[in-house]
Amino acid sequence: MRHVIALDVGGTGMKAALAGPGGELLHRARRPTGRDRGPEAVVAGILDFAAELRAHGADRFGEPAAAVGVAVPGIIDEEHGTAVYAANLGWRDVPLRALLGDRLGGIPVALGHDVRTGGLAEGRIGAGQGADRFLFVPLGTGIAGAIGIDGRVESGAHGFAGEIGHIVVRPGTAPCPCGQRGCLERFASASAVGRAWAGASGDPAADAAGCARAVESGDARAQAVWQDAVDALADGLVTALTLLDPRVLIIGGGLAEAGETLFTPLRHAVRRRVTFQRLPEIVPAVLGDTAGCLGAGLMAWDLLGTRPSTRTAPTPPTATPPEVTT
Repeated sequence: MRHVIALDVGGTGMKAALAGPGGELLHRARRPTGRDRGPEAVVAGILDFAAELRAHGADRFGEPAAAVGVAVPGIIDEEHGTAVYAANLGWRDVPLRALLGDRLGGIPVALGHDVRTGGLAEGRIGAGQGADRFLFVPLGTGIAGAIGIDGRVESGAHGFAGEIGHIVVRPGTAPCPCGQRGCLERFASASAVGRAWAGASGDPAADAAGCARAVESGDARAQAVWQDAVDALADGLVTALTLLDPRVLIIGGGLAEAGETLFTPLRHAVRRRVTFQRLPEIVPAVLGDTAGCLGAGLMAWDLLGTRPSTRTAPTPPTATPPEVTT
């Protein structure tokens, strides 16, 4: 069976899959990145993992993978296939596409930013399926975005398109590592909500999930923290939709796991702020932590000129070889 390798490299672990021509995940595996051993070890681990996946695919399906898609965090030069910088992995200017191509016998390699890759999957086969324009915004440790246009994701002239987390929504307030003050991700990311709730509750171990539960139970302190985050998020999103005019706005990441505890007030807050703008459909992401692998697989198939024809989000296989967990 013709298949591709899909790799999603995170700060602490790597998720990988062999993806079939319909976008389905035929085999899945996980490995630690080994970042505690330094950036060279991370790169070596990626190459070794990819080689093992290639061997497994050749043995199981009778032919090696036809292409590779890789999603990595940080700053990416997609044109030249270089992982320019990733603070959590400690690397700079890694020619990852060339290294993987050499290790895997010269097969085509697509390199993409992790959020844009996940957004590609959500837009094409997930929550935004069928939409010609979408904006994917995951709310996690930080906030980023993926701008979808006709089945592809825009990276921008310099690879920075979609950095919605650094829209300034509260000028002159909390400093951000980017050098600005008042960035959206300092108020509406899962980590920001966790910090605010820890301060309001007096529990240093409190997190965003705990805040959501407290909101649902009627805790006034939690409701104030939550509403502040929702208001900041709505301010940032309205700026983005004013510029981009998406048909669908897809919200993912840890904060979105609160479900309607987030989406009901967020939809109201966005609706109150729009004037001439057309209100997009605001929906939760549906692919979860498989989005990165699915998107990496889609990038690989795109290199081959083959777009999977899956009409609904692929479901994981019912039986897979044992995973190596982080």
